[in-house]
This record gives sequence, structure tokens and C-alpha cells, in this order.
Amino acid sequence: MPLNCGIVGLPNVGKSTIFSALTSVKAEAANYPFCTIDPNVGIVPLPDARLAKLSDMFKPKKTVPAVVEFIDIAGLVKGASQGEGRGNQFLSHIREVGMIAHVVRCFDDPDVIHVANRVDPADDIEVIHTELALADLETVDKRVEKLQKQLKVQDPVIKKETERELAGLAKIRPALQEGKAARSVALESDEAEAVKKAFLITMKKELYVCNTDEAGIKAGNKHIEAVKARAAAEGAEAVVICGKFEAELADLGSEEERVEFLSELGLAESGLATLAHATYHLLGLRTFFTAGEDECRAWTIRAGDKAPQAAGVIHTDFEKGFIKAEVYSYNDLVTLGSEKAIKEAGKLRQEGREYVVQDGDVMFFKFNV
Repeated sequence: MPLNCGIVGLPNVGKSTIFSALTSVKAEAANYPFCTIDPNVGIVPLPDARLAKLSDMFKPKKTVPAVVEFIDIAGLVKGASQGEGRGNQFLSHIREVGMIAHVVRCFDDPDVIHVANRVDPADDIEVIHTELALADLETVDKRVEKLQKQLKVQDPVIKKETERELAGLAKIRPALQEGKAARSVALESDEAEAVKKAFLITMKKELYVCNTDEAGIKAGNKHIEAVKARAAAEGAEAVVICGKFEAELADLGSEEERVEFLSELGLAESGLATLAHATYHLLGLRTFFTAGEDECRAWTIRAGDKAPQAAGVIHTDFEKGFIKAEVYSYNDLVTLGSEKAIKEAGKLRQEGREYVVQDGDVMFFKFNV
């Protein structure tokens, strides 16, 4: 699965404004549909108080955060699955991302046009979901046709794999016909693994982003509540962002100014930081750290990765020649105050090949090549 997030939604819901604030890449944003044609790509540093604390303790020459890749995809409209509004092109961009951040307009402003001339988050969500489901339905039908021919192959292993995928797709198809996501269908574990080969858009995890105004940030509104209710019903997450506010925040010159700006609104962190954290977690990503006088760095791994795989993120030679890892917990370091105290308290562990790296581990690898 790609380790990136596609920002999708109807035209003029604030996708490009949010993307620009996230990445400091000035994506084109205008008050008309399809002002974004080619997807914009931006790398976003992941805010992490743990890395800041490590940097404060070790005083390194360099501090390097983990990152999340966001892709700003042009707005979809009703009929996109049939090519309306360059829909086929935009849908192909969505297929290439690891998950979806679905931006929904949750503010009223007569000066910002809406493609349907009214603000109705529930209906907007339905339009996007229907188009994605219809696109997947077409994919499923083409895939089934190909797999049925494959059943004639004599190899029993290939035949069994084909039958598994067909069984999974047969369960998914009725849901797609009703405009529901493929991920909403209960599949056996082997079926779920088999249908990954179809690369269905609606199998991707989805995060709702409520784009509101400053009043909505402070007090909420009926539009935000509608999106949160929809998310809760689907077992999904929803974050609230004021795109205009975040753009102003991103333009401030220093971190101190940004902290002061946020505190005036009673916010501990920006909505974009919340979005970045939620995206990172939903992509199944976790962080371990290396720390020293030269560098403090946050490294990205997949949840469940073992110590040699984590070593390989730093350098492939580390994984090939992995011997062991010296590991301690970030929380133990903060509690005890220093690496010396960590060792004295017996909190420094020696871990081998089967150790599953935990989020927040501070690690030092020993290897031989």
C-alpha cells in the first residue's frame, strides 16, 4: 500500500487551501471548479512533541522529523465515474494513494460558490461515495470477467487463489451497486487478501475533514455535526479544520507567533497537525527515534515491523547485517531524565530479530556487513 494520502472532495470545498497550508506549497485555488487539474504533491513534517523533547535533551546539530505525503486531487462531480469533469483522470489519481482525506464543506458563504448551489454535507458525501462506488463497480466487472477465464488454468494453486478473489468480489459487488464502500463488506481473511489485487478505491481507509469557518472552530455547527454523525456510523474519524485560518497560521513567521495565535482561540494544536497525526496513524505508520549529539531523528515504520526492518529504514546494510538493537522507551527517558539514568535503572534492553518495534522506542542498532 502506498504511504500517502489523497485529498478529495467536490470542487470548491477548500481542498487546495488546506493542502497549501499543510505543505507550504501554494496549490492553485480559485472560486471555480477544476482549477486543479494535475495533482499537487507535498511532503508534510509530522509535528511530534517527543522529537522536540529529545532535541531539547540531546542538543543535536540536526533534528529531522517524520513526514507524511499528501496529494491534492482535483474535485470530483456527479458523473465522474462516467468521465464527467475529467472524472476518469481524477479517479485514476485516487487509485494510486494509500488512503483518502475527504474534505467536506461545513460553512455557509454566499461569496464562495458550491457546485450544487447549496451547502449540504450529507448529500456532498453521498455524491463522492456514489462516484467512487460506481468506478469500483466497473473495475469489479472487468476483473471478474478476466478471473473467470483464469479458472480454466490447470494449476491448482492459481485456481484456488482465483476462486478466493471471485468469492470476495461477489460479496462486494452488491454493496457497490448500492453506493456503499467495499470496505464495509465483511470478508473472510483470505478473501480480503485476495481482493487487494483489484485495487478498489473504496477499500481504502477514509478520513473526513470538516472545512469550516472560525465560528465553526470555536462553537461547531450543524454541518460539522452531520459529518461527525456520518463518520461515527461508519466507524471512521472526522477532524475539524478552518482552511482560511490554517492558511493565515502557516504564513506566520515564527513558531512562537503560531503558538500565540492558537492560544487566542483556545487550541492546543492546529487542525492541520491533528489531520497529519490522524493520517499517519490510519496509514498504519509508527515512529521510532535515534538520538545523539549529531542528530535526533524520527523514523517511520509500519505497525508490526520488527527490529531488522526498522534498521533497514535507516540503511539496507543495517538490515542485512543486523545483530541486535539497544532499545529504551521515550517515556522512560523523560521520567528518568538521561540515558545514564536509563542504564542505571536497567531500562536499556537488548532486543533481537523477533522484537516488534513499539511507537516511541529510542533505538541504536548493531550490525555487521
